[in-house]
Amino acid sequence: MALLEKSVNLSIMHVEQKSAAEVVATARDAFNKGFTKNVKHRMKHLKSFKKFLDENEESIVQAMHEDLRKQREEARFEISIAVNHLKYLMANLKEWVEPKRPPKRWLELLDGVYVYHDPLGVVLVMGAWNVPLLTLVPVTGAMAAGNCVVIKPSHNCPAFGNMLAKVLPTYLDSMCYPVFLGDIDQTKILLEQRFDYIYYTGSTSVGKIVHLAANKYLTPTTLELGGKNPVYIDPSADLELTATRVMWGKCFNSGQACIAPDYVLCTKSVEKEFVLHARNALKKFYGDDPRCCPIVNDQHFKRLQSLMTGLNIVIGGRTDPLENYIEPTVATGVSPNDPIMQEEIFGPILPIVTVTCFKEAVKFINRREKPLALYIFTKNSSVKNYIIEHTSSGGVTVNDTLMHLMVESLPFGGVGLSGMGCYKGKSSFFTFVHKKSVLVKNFNGIIEKINRLRYPPYSSQKTDVMGFLLKYRRGPSWIWLFYVGIFLIGFVVGFLVFNYFALMNDMK
Repeated sequence: MALLEKSVNLSIMHVEQKSAAEVVATARDAFNKGFTKNVKHRMKHLKSFKKFLDENEESIVQAMHEDLRKQREEARFEISIAVNHLKYLMANLKEWVEPKRPPKRWLELLDGVYVYHDPLGVVLVMGAWNVPLLTLVPVTGAMAAGNCVVIKPSHNCPAFGNMLAKVLPTYLDSMCYPVFLGDIDQTKILLEQRFDYIYYTGSTSVGKIVHLAANKYLTPTTLELGGKNPVYIDPSADLELTATRVMWGKCFNSGQACIAPDYVLCTKSVEKEFVLHARNALKKFYGDDPRCCPIVNDQHFKRLQSLMTGLNIVIGGRTDPLENYIEPTVATGVSPNDPIMQEEIFGPILPIVTVTCFKEAVKFINRREKPLALYIFTKNSSVKNYIIEHTSSGGVTVNDTLMHLMVESLPFGGVGLSGMGCYKGKSSFFTFVHKKSVLVKNFNGIIEKINRLRYPPYSSQKTDVMGFLLKYRRGPSWIWLFYVGIFLIGFVVGFLVFNYFALMNDMK
């Protein structure tokens, strides 16, 4: 009861804020003054962000409970993902910011050839209601890249948004990293402002609106959307472990996750055994009253109820309209033409479609839009490799669900209607920078003699020589030739010194 009382206080907190235009203008001014470009500044604020997560775990858990009635440990799971990502960024930032030296041709042997990583400017990160804390993962990537970031939590998570707007400015510079709250109308006004990059997590329909708004200024975007994520279960899989891992992925946040397993493809014999193990897994998870967290609102609850109509439900199926609960549900005998197979489910309902073999499963997947995630359960490496090589998806996890999102070094993003662009780890940094090419020439006399080949008067001989020097050649990098040269010089000098002292000893 104490938790509920505190969370009510969070929802009524009033946070004063500027208009969308003022927020963006302030961030633009801060970026132009170079506040966020300094690497020490970036590192300082990344550490402060981690401190915010460490010191405010209870407030974060409490806010997500009020908005979503999210289970405490699932909320803490989100926090740990964000913290680990921050640690990964901080451990690698100094290496990533350094200009890179690409290979040279003969013509640039005496030149400086570099790729600089410039911050883009003012970035907008728009979060999703289902995993509000994971909104902050791309935020930290944009910060590490040296940008100012306007943080827009989902209006469907008012407690979390208010908490963020109230507490985060005590850890971060609010001019550089403001939190902007607002409903749909205010979000539309925010999207009318000029940004240098927009990151959005949410539905495909809203993603199209964001992309259209970005076209006004040709603003690049990353859209992390969703889709129907298939699970293929091969007869070779350990079906007891498979059922446990699939049902965990389906029940996490009541299936309200963009990478949640959406439907299962398997043979009829596998289906029968999977259902048995899935029932046992739910019993172990929840006992006699299997309840995940509730569905976010009445609209989504009613939508899921309608999708269950007419299904052959073999596990679960009970609902509670007063609390918006839907019991974890498994349905068999599902047809590809059934309503539940026409849209992303985004709830704790798992339909099973039977196929004859893995190749038929691949054809089934490829006839539909590209999913954000694909899950393969098999002990057969040939089956695994065939499915990975013959399908297209945002990401793949083999013999588990959801877990590719937890690996800091793996990029995360969609393809086709499941999204564009990616983030996480190194990709979080490089998504939010511009790779600027820099060529540094000098006034060396040798260089100028070579330059005469390109100056008028032109001749075939000049063009042929210039073409030879410009020709791309595969082989060892010039830096290795430099090291070899240094080694040879050192060897010769050492040889001469050794012989000199040997000669001096002989003369004595």
